[in-house]
Amino acid sequence: MHLRRFPLLCSLWLAVASPALLHASIADGPLGIFEGQSDVGTVLHPGSAHYDAGQQNYTISGSGENMWFGVDDFHFVWKKMSGDVALSADIAFVGNKGNDHRKAVLMIRQSLDGVSQAVDIARHGDGLTSLQFRTSRSDDMHEVESNLSAPTRVRIEKRGDYVYAYVADVNGRLRPAGASIKLKFGGDFYVGLGVCSHDKDVTETAVFSKVRLTPLPPGKGEPVLYSTLETVTVASTDRRVAYVAPKHFEAPNWSRDGAFLIFNQEGTIRRLAVGGDDPALVQTGDRTQCNNDHGISPDGSRLALSDQSAGDRISHIYVVPIAGGTPQQVTPKAPSYFHGWSPDGSTLVFTRERNGKFDIYAIPVTGGQERRLTEATGLNDGPEYSPDGAYIYFNSGRSGTMQIWRMRTDGSAQEQVLADESNDWFSHISPDGRWLVFLAYDKGVQGHPANQDVELRLMSLSDKKVHVLAKLFGGQGTMNVASWSPDSKKLAFVSYELIAQPEVPIE
Repeated sequence: MHLRRFPLLCSLWLAVASPALLHASIADGPLGIFEGQSDVGTVLHPGSAHYDAGQQNYTISGSGENMWFGVDDFHFVWKKMSGDVALSADIAFVGNKGNDHRKAVLMIRQSLDGVSQAVDIARHGDGLTSLQFRTSRSDDMHEVESNLSAPTRVRIEKRGDYVYAYVADVNGRLRPAGASIKLKFGGDFYVGLGVCSHDKDVTETAVFSKVRLTPLPPGKGEPVLYSTLETVTVASTDRRVAYVAPKHFEAPNWSRDGAFLIFNQEGTIRRLAVGGDDPALVQTGDRTQCNNDHGISPDGSRLALSDQSAGDRISHIYVVPIAGGTPQQVTPKAPSYFHGWSPDGSTLVFTRERNGKFDIYAIPVTGGQERRLTEATGLNDGPEYSPDGAYIYFNSGRSGTMQIWRMRTDGSAQEQVLADESNDWFSHISPDGRWLVFLAYDKGVQGHPANQDVELRLMSLSDKKVHVLAKLFGGQGTMNVASWSPDSKKLAFVSYELIAQPEVPIE
């Protein structure tokens, strides 16, 4: 939990109940490309803004308790707009002794009251840079943190109902940050620059330079796919980008010691150190068509993977050393798709197709006779052992929609775990046995396709209460296999962006 967050019940009540506390636009000279400036929410010290036409810089000073939870308190320089827009700027704080969590932001918000629906890319005093968003009035703010600290230049783009963040790389070029959110604004909205001191008793100042605010024409050609490996903290729902690239990759596994993540990309298996930025190739011999069904053994020494580069071009299951090596085939029949290791490491559970019917099977990790565990109508998929080895959890369409089920490890006592209106896939139990996470599609979506608006939902196994952990654009490849951190505090997953190509270079 970030130190910058603490309850603001009094400020929230004032912002809602006392509209007069919203300062009117302050006439402080020409504001360049912007129309007005306002103190938003509740501030003790009125903010100000100065535009230097010669340097084309905006120097903005703002007070305010915070821009978080259900209310924002800050100073805002804005222009009312509609349609698709982009706002870019270099950001530098004046002075280095302020609160580490002071913020300078590029923002889009529906209204000028403190509880408005809003999204921004925020540079913090300590260098943290994140896409922050409040999807409905008075809701708590959430964020996706960039893996780059203190980028000089940032950009926010609204295209349709999606908002994307960009950050400058070490060469100063803007590139997708891997952070985006679906957020629909109605009619006109406000676009601009803001500063919050994160300390109600002081005022902080930031300089925004090379500011560009432009309507966005439709992109040209096919959009480019960006994949983002993210982590999300269960306690706060904060998300953080671990790795982003204009490539297609899928399905992270977290190592048993928490030191690295495994994922598949373009038929290969990659390994990314936690905190690293350069994935390494894991050697899998002649198995070069690996798919998104793979997982690490309980002792962390081996990797089970599903690959379809054999002569029949159908998926089989193999086991390799975790550092890479020669794959050993486990399943003689195909197609077979790995999903889980037994806690003692002796058995694999997987999904296999037979005569057009997909069911769940178990097999010794050394190979041998497979055992069929489900025969119910509908698709049965995504099997995974509970940490205590008592159950296998899976998803099944036998009720008419895809739902989460469980059974004993011999296939007996099959029972539905929860029932809801969505189509639910790929349940994963936390290592401490407290939580179940699953991927939820809209009830009208068939199968588990890619490029969908989906949710990661978290269920407490003690009381079966469910809440949304993250909303994202993803689906197939997002969380097909176990992705919990070993301490049960975080999850890894992949989100996707289809980014339209601009007519002119991004600046």
